[in-house]
Amino acid sequence: MEYNPKSLKAEEFINDGEIRDTIAYAQAHKNDTALIDKIIEKAKLRKGLDHREASVLLACDDEEKVKEIYDLAEQIKKDFYGNRIVLFAPLYLSNYCVNGCLYCPYHLKNKTIPRKKLTQEEVAKEVIALQDMGHKRLAIEAGEDPVNNPIEYILDCINTIYSIKHKNGAIRRVNVNIAATTVENYKKLKDAGIGTYILFQETYNKKNYEYLHPTGPKHNYDYHTEAMDRAMEGGIDDVGIGVLFGLDNYQYEFAGLLMHAEHLEAVHGVGPHTISVPRVKHADDIDPNEFDNSLSDEMFCKIAACIRIAVPYTGMIISTRESQEVREKIIRLGVSQISGASRTSVGGYTEKERPHDTEQFDVSDNRTLDEVVNWLMRNDYIPSFCTACYREGRTGDRFMALCKSGQIQNCCHPNALMTLKEFLMDYATEDTRKIGEAMIEKEIANIPKEKVQNIVRERLVKIEQGDRDFRF
Repeated sequence: MEYNPKSLKAEEFINDGEIRDTIAYAQAHKNDTALIDKIIEKAKLRKGLDHREASVLLACDDEEKVKEIYDLAEQIKKDFYGNRIVLFAPLYLSNYCVNGCLYCPYHLKNKTIPRKKLTQEEVAKEVIALQDMGHKRLAIEAGEDPVNNPIEYILDCINTIYSIKHKNGAIRRVNVNIAATTVENYKKLKDAGIGTYILFQETYNKKNYEYLHPTGPKHNYDYHTEAMDRAMEGGIDDVGIGVLFGLDNYQYEFAGLLMHAEHLEAVHGVGPHTISVPRVKHADDIDPNEFDNSLSDEMFCKIAACIRIAVPYTGMIISTRESQEVREKIIRLGVSQISGASRTSVGGYTEKERPHDTEQFDVSDNRTLDEVVNWLMRNDYIPSFCTACYREGRTGDRFMALCKSGQIQNCCHPNALMTLKEFLMDYATEDTRKIGEAMIEKEIANIPKEKVQNIVRERLVKIEQGDRDFRF
């Protein structure tokens, strides 16, 4: 099969031969200074790189050039996303699953993990617990099980989540991370008002994919890999992709990930809204050391930097799988969204002590949301709980057009400050509130338009008086 980014066939737009040729090309040219300089100069135009160009940068091990790559990634991130970091939390609805994935404790043969599925009453309690932390954006997760977790159950959960208004709390955006499904079901998710549809590829290597998914519907590589095209056909124009680094050779996954982004751009005119970069972690009966493709923290950060350069407009996500130390390093290289105070067990947020018996993976960053917000601000990042673009219809190509033009600064920056103000008023500790008020005052001056600055100041006063949910 030939490589064709415009094809709708998985093995043509994620082409094994093209990936292997790309890896060989990158290795052969990793010390080609003239070529590397040319690629870096192209990247400075902020229009992205193709998978082969980015793979050369990833392979480059010249310390001076690597520093240039890191500095450019940091600058590109600032240019498009400023110093804002969007916060969210995962909400696990059910760990019933019929698949046999070798890297996930939810696999069907695992008889040690308790199986649990939230009732709608329990979903409501979880949402209230998350709202009481200050969260406004969730990513719901569920195992693949047509009996226990049918699409109707997911839709009922979304409806419940949006319906809960506790004190000043509200979940304003629900992203959905569930198994590949049909165009009809994607239409139902769109009608339910979801934000982004997220689906990790796990690995782009078809042979290894089929080995790692020996049983269950997820075994079908083509159906899984082509899911985003069906989601787009179903009207969902914000999709999020990612791989689980550690399952296969990182060079292979990196090239495949960028080829997937190129495919979405070529076919649908808009690339992925987000790219996630999780790594295999310990969980229940899963030992990450069984997968012989682990990568160092240094290479993990380099991958993030090269993704940011290659796909400059796309949001990048890092979860609490990673430690505070790793998250601190990788945020400056391109990450724009992080989870905070995550619990990866079903029903975990209503428990006083963090439960471990139904966790999908071990959490490395166990801080509270207030502690994460405080830490971000001390590192000069604005914690943002903004969901305005999705609710104002700025999704898909409309969001990307704003992002590429730089006009997003007149929306996202003020929205971040106003949602931070809400958090400070409703949920923050005294120390966090003090730091946050100083940050807001400083950052108002960085809003490009004076008229917008004045509107923000007026709305901040109204937030202090009890009003909520202002947005541009």
